[in-house]
Amino acid sequence: MRKIEQIKISAQLPSPKGVALAIMEICRRDDATMAEIGKVVQTDPALSVRLIRLANLAAHAGRPVAHTGRPVAAIPDALMRLGLSAVRLLALGFSLVDQYPNGPCQAFDYPQFWSHSLLMAVACQELGGHLPGGSPDELFACGLLARIGCLALATIYPVEYAELLAEQNAAGGTLLELERERLHVDHNELTATILTDCGIPSALVEPVCHHEAPEASGFSEGSRPHQLAHLFYHAKRLADLGLTPETERYGKISELMLLGGKIGLDADKMGAMVDRIFLQWRLWGELLKVPTSTPPPFAKMAAAPAPKSGGEGDSARVRVLIVEDDPASLITMESILSGILGRPVYSSINGQEALSKALEVMPQIVVTDWHMPVMNGIEFCRALRATDWGQSMYVIMLAGIEEEKEIIEAFEAGANDYVTKPVNIRVLSARMRAALHYVKLLETWEQDRAQLKQFTAELAISNRRLEHLALTDLLTGLPNRRAGLNALSQAWLGANRSGQPLSVIVIDIDRFKTINDNYGHAAGDIVLKEVATAIQTMARKDDSVCRLGGEEFLVICRNTNLKSAFHAAERLRKIAKSLKIKVAEVDIQTTISVGVACKESGISDADAMVNAADKALYAAKNLGRDRTCLISQGQAHSPHNEVSPEFNFPDDGA
Repeated sequence: MRKIEQIKISAQLPSPKGVALAIMEICRRDDATMAEIGKVVQTDPALSVRLIRLANLAAHAGRPVAHTGRPVAAIPDALMRLGLSAVRLLALGFSLVDQYPNGPCQAFDYPQFWSHSLLMAVACQELGGHLPGGSPDELFACGLLARIGCLALATIYPVEYAELLAEQNAAGGTLLELERERLHVDHNELTATILTDCGIPSALVEPVCHHEAPEASGFSEGSRPHQLAHLFYHAKRLADLGLTPETERYGKISELMLLGGKIGLDADKMGAMVDRIFLQWRLWGELLKVPTSTPPPFAKMAAAPAPKSGGEGDSARVRVLIVEDDPASLITMESILSGILGRPVYSSINGQEALSKALEVMPQIVVTDWHMPVMNGIEFCRALRATDWGQSMYVIMLAGIEEEKEIIEAFEAGANDYVTKPVNIRVLSARMRAALHYVKLLETWEQDRAQLKQFTAELAISNRRLEHLALTDLLTGLPNRRAGLNALSQAWLGANRSGQPLSVIVIDIDRFKTINDNYGHAAGDIVLKEVATAIQTMARKDDSVCRLGGEEFLVICRNTNLKSAFHAAERLRKIAKSLKIKVAEVDIQTTISVGVACKESGISDADAMVNAADKALYAAKNLGRDRTCLISQGQAHSPHNEVSPEFNFPDDGA
């Protein structure tokens, strides 16, 4: 017996109770009504307040204001605005928050778990406004429950899970790997089980359970599950930021800005969204009695410099080169600087030797005597500054006397500072502190510049990808509706200029909903891709193919009259019918219905031509599907397989 089944039999998984359980039971019935659910909800004042609040947060979830309507104050109105599916999810989530403010596992931080979950919920709701067709209210509940499996494991195995968490903190390793190794089950499996047992559809459960590593989910790029898994991942990273100590935020900020760029948010819009999320998190925390914090504005966090380690560790990493020809002075200087830095220093006895040594070890600080044989300190300093690699080194010149002329000459040669001889240890220590400060500032600048360069490069890639995504259907790889209609508009203008014919073919996969219902959405995605590939392969060289949306495709046939377009459509219909699509050892048979229209009198523009082809498509559907119909002079015809005697094609499409 699988471990997950053993847990279900022997242990009590976290589940809704009271009013929430009653709502879940009602929602299982096919004849459930909002009025019936409303009566149950009204018996729980806390749940009522929470649902009304969520219903009134439409404008904060990225929805257009025009769609938000007036504020609601009554449960029936709130339920109508949220929808049955969202109410069921929310009742489950709120019930679990109330039941498990703490628990038996000493090492599991229950308040922090709910704080993170609540922040992820608000982030999901906000990001849902950027997902076409998304339900921000359902996504709120999914974010709240995305890691409920962790709570389940901590509750069912309090001792074992405490040991597991201690091992993770001490030795590292991923939580999932440790859970599987120690408990033979992981929190994602339990999350899926809890949500499924409560009637949550698999279309939401699967993306939730892959949100920690969406790229490993296997979802088709651009599909609905793929988009949702990445949305949940983005929300989790936002939640991670909210609970991250100030000194560890730096790396997360850069990642979030890149994620924001992928959904079309620049730095300002991203900052505004994050600030809204943190505000709503605090408000929800007060309502649910969940602890929250008050992070600074996103712009301030993004502007903060990267944290640097300080103190002795910085000095120990600094490389120092001493250039001194006098052996006694060299020994003294090595002793002094090694004591200041806590590590040995490099040395040379003249400027020429020092140049080679500097190229070898790349010191950040150079302390050089002025008067030396072969190459003196001034000549060495000038030679150092003449190289690209030597321009950023901090040079301290040791001068015999403190004369204005010599000091000016030293600075003009490129020295950053000077110390008179004999060397005073306190003065040299002060000069070295200034040099170390310079080195730290330079390192910070170089790291920031490298990170900015990387960020700029990644953002440029993201922007190019966004431009591509804006015109591409990710599931099939075909141009999307926007790109297709743009191409059609250009083809229409070209046909007007040249007088050449122009036709369009609209294709719809027959009974596609049945495929999704019987075999699942993943199988439906495979069918869409196979049909799209067949259409693209069989289309003629000058034809343009795009996915209009759902299971509908458009083929633009330039310099093609109605008769030629009809025969091209028939070829496409036959090739689609011959496809052998195998999904999980099951052969799925597909057919398509096709509508054809051309540029003719009575067709005023490109949109009208597509509408005519749509009319022909519906005629094909009504005649039994798996056939091609066309529109000529406003009338639908079905010359199926061969031209029917009652219909004669016009000589051209003009």
